[in-house]
Amino acid sequence: MKKETEIALLLKTYKRLLELVKTQWLRLVAAMICMIMVAFLTSATAYLVKPVLDEIFFKKDIRMLWLLPLAIIALYLVKGVCYFGQNYLMNFVGHSIIKRLRDSLYFHIQKMPLTFFHRNETGVLMARITNDVNIVKGMVSHAVTGVLKDLFTIIGLAGVIFYRDWKLAIIASFVFPLAFVPIVKFGTKLRNLSTLCQEAIASMNTLLHETFTGSRIVKAFCMEDYENRRFFEKTSNLFRLEMKAVAVRAISSPVMELLGGIGIAFIIWYGGYKVITGASTPGTFFSFMAALLMLYEPIKKMSGLNNTIQEGLAAAVRIYNILDTESDIEEKRDAIELRPKSFSVTFRGVSFKYEDQMVLKHINLEVKDGEIIAIVGTSGGGKTTLVNLIPRFYDVSEGAILIDGVDIRNVTLASLRGQIGIVTQDPILFNDTVRNNIAYGNQTASEEDIIKAAKAAYAYDFIQGFPAGFDTMIGELGARLSGGEKQRICIARAILKNAPILILDEATSSLDTESELAVQMALENLMKGRTTFVIAHRLSTIRYVDRIVVIEDGRIVEEGTHEDLMNLGGVYHKLYEMQFENSETGNRRNGGY
Repeated sequence: MKKETEIALLLKTYKRLLELVKTQWLRLVAAMICMIMVAFLTSATAYLVKPVLDEIFFKKDIRMLWLLPLAIIALYLVKGVCYFGQNYLMNFVGHSIIKRLRDSLYFHIQKMPLTFFHRNETGVLMARITNDVNIVKGMVSHAVTGVLKDLFTIIGLAGVIFYRDWKLAIIASFVFPLAFVPIVKFGTKLRNLSTLCQEAIASMNTLLHETFTGSRIVKAFCMEDYENRRFFEKTSNLFRLEMKAVAVRAISSPVMELLGGIGIAFIIWYGGYKVITGASTPGTFFSFMAALLMLYEPIKKMSGLNNTIQEGLAAAVRIYNILDTESDIEEKRDAIELRPKSFSVTFRGVSFKYEDQMVLKHINLEVKDGEIIAIVGTSGGGKTTLVNLIPRFYDVSEGAILIDGVDIRNVTLASLRGQIGIVTQDPILFNDTVRNNIAYGNQTASEEDIIKAAKAAYAYDFIQGFPAGFDTMIGELGARLSGGEKQRICIARAILKNAPILILDEATSSLDTESELAVQMALENLMKGRTTFVIAHRLSTIRYVDRIVVIEDGRIVEEGTHEDLMNLGGVYHKLYEMQFENSETGNRRNGGY
């Protein structure tokens, strides 16, 4: 049963690959014609051995002594053109199919929910798009070509091998080096192109790493299409470089073969002259050369075809496993658009289960428009999961989340996430300019709006201190910025998006005191007039909120103002006292009090 399932899967994979190949049928037809011509001309080369021997070496025909070498040169020239054509065309088909597979994989992965990224490691996803796709390319570009061309070549020339004579290898050793003359030139060109290809792949992998690790921000700011366009540009550049490398590889072989043919023609002329003068009998030499040149290479290639095909099929199966994975987050066909305004948010009997673990249990919470609430509790209690349900990074297992009375599952994902701004504990920035990072969720923003957002986030002054100002490249994940600078740029990005619902996920917990004060002032500007959810670790920073919600073990256990909860003497009181005691202990250890 298992074997039948594997066979069915391979047949399905064959069919799906064939559908991709069929989109390039015109180039395939042209490549097939070139393959047939290569096989025919290879056989014709062997066929010419007999007239060469009969007309030159036995009949000693001076006219044929000149004509046949010229005919062989012409034959190798035409064969080289056909070889280049079939090689280039098949590689074009292979690379274009691979480009489509890469783009399809990336576009599909961008649509997947966060649970998909939890289940699949980033490195594995990158390997599917880079390594596995390249393996499929090898199968499509080389294995198909080898089967069609080398098989007929071997059939046409199988009998020639019986004419081999090892003694002629001494003579051949003086002829073959002629065919390797262009290796240095082509090798240098190919090496340079290979370096450029590797750089392009590295650039593509950097983009993949950023967008996969920053998937929450990409989705929160509805930037999937933007990232798709960026990835399309990367793959287009890589495609262009790869095709240049293919052209060099494709032309190097026929050029070397042509030079080898010229060498053979010279040997024929020289050997014929020796025969005519009675100094030599080179009949066995032609047999040897024909067998060595025309049979050795295709036989060698054929031996590796099965491995290439099997590896390619296995890689294709892995690729289609990703493409066949369906998103857990579905958008209804009749989903409505949310229009920008102030929103209230209601959790009605919300429960959430991740795999076998119940993370949230029967959450009931109503947040008025413009209200600021803080969500506190011990680590692992479900605080971040609760707010991640609002932009539908996950879907509720039970109950519903309503925005102004409308179930969020009844609105489009883009319009829902367009109304939500997010600032996370770990700032997610991209290897781009400061300006483009601030305008990430609002690419139509004017320069004036970007500057206003930077000033409101208390980021303008340090940005102006950079050598290139707003045009400064910040490095991968903002590596050239401090923690406070990263966070204030993220806040400027959220301010510029101007979303009515705001989620602050422990936005200051990883900062030092000085940076926290600056970021806190920026957050106060950001929260004005917005329905805000603040996940807080430091309870001393949330006294300004309208209400505090305490979550423990996936349930809301307390709710009220700071004073109300302190007077209650429950979970919040214990958390606050614990932090206060830890703070005092830390101060004493540092020499305070």
